[in-house]
Amino acid sequence: MSKSGERNLGTYYLLLVLMVLLSLFIGRYSISYTAILDDTQDAAILWNLRLPRVLTAAFLGMVLAVSGATFQSAFRNPLVGPDILGISQGASFGAAVAILYFSGNPLLVEISATVFALIAFTVSYRASKTVRYGDDVLRLILSGLVVSAFFSGGVGVMKSLADPLNELPELTFWLLGGLSGALWGDFLYMLPFAAGGLIVLYAIRWRINLLSLDDEVATSLGVDPKQLRRVAILAAVVATAAVTSVSGTIGWIGLLAPHIARKLVGVDTRYMVPVSGAVGGGLMVFFDDIARSISPSEIPLGVVVSFIGAPFFLYLLSRRT
Repeated sequence: MSKSGERNLGTYYLLLVLMVLLSLFIGRYSISYTAILDDTQDAAILWNLRLPRVLTAAFLGMVLAVSGATFQSAFRNPLVGPDILGISQGASFGAAVAILYFSGNPLLVEISATVFALIAFTVSYRASKTVRYGDDVLRLILSGLVVSAFFSGGVGVMKSLADPLNELPELTFWLLGGLSGALWGDFLYMLPFAAGGLIVLYAIRWRINLLSLDDEVATSLGVDPKQLRRVAILAAVVATAAVTSVSGTIGWIGLLAPHIARKLVGVDTRYMVPVSGAVGGGLMVFFDDIARSISPSEIPLGVVVSFIGAPFFLYLLSRRT
């Protein structure tokens, strides 16, 4: 990366840090800036409730955005998102199983959601080997659509079996996506997987450029595109599964942030992948601020993201440059 590119990247992440710090003092309950150093109720709210939630939102947005940029390059399709391989649907099914059969214990919900998200990806990958239509990329996409439909059906079955007074509301709220219950335990649960996936994708970001080329061309340049694609997709899937298990289903960020990053720095993944992370983290923090501040009762984060992100994405697609 050039020195100017490094400076620009530092600027984007500095803005993200500033947004995180500012968001600590945004909410229905007003907290003064002096609470950082005080030993008061305001300080307890800031350090024990707001800080883990804002950090979780930032990592959630970064992972979804970087994973989206990776999938779009790996599948050579700018309209592919992190849920293309059944990850979100598998996580939703896993959460539903834990809510119905394990008393909705938060840690078990997260573990079950992560496990089933990885199962969904594994099934998609294995099933793609049996498809006899198209190339490897198309086969994986087709098998992912089938697995997504299967787990979506499973979630529907779980809804029909849920207790309408207790389990169904909890399951419905989880499926809408949100960080209302995000505490330090949730952040620390997802951190190793999220950070690990981001580190891997950041380390190979310059190679991800080659995935947008034909496999024959990439091979002629001395790279095994199939192996590279497997590593990139696996890192993105593991990170996405972990953050989804904490937040529930959140759409659009993995589609929207990479497109904004391309507008800012171009298509070179050396720059586009890390900038996608900064943009995605900033957007998610901003949307979460709205979700927890705009009304007396918190609006699900997934609803806010869809309501604002979908028309903005359409606006981006309508722009020529």
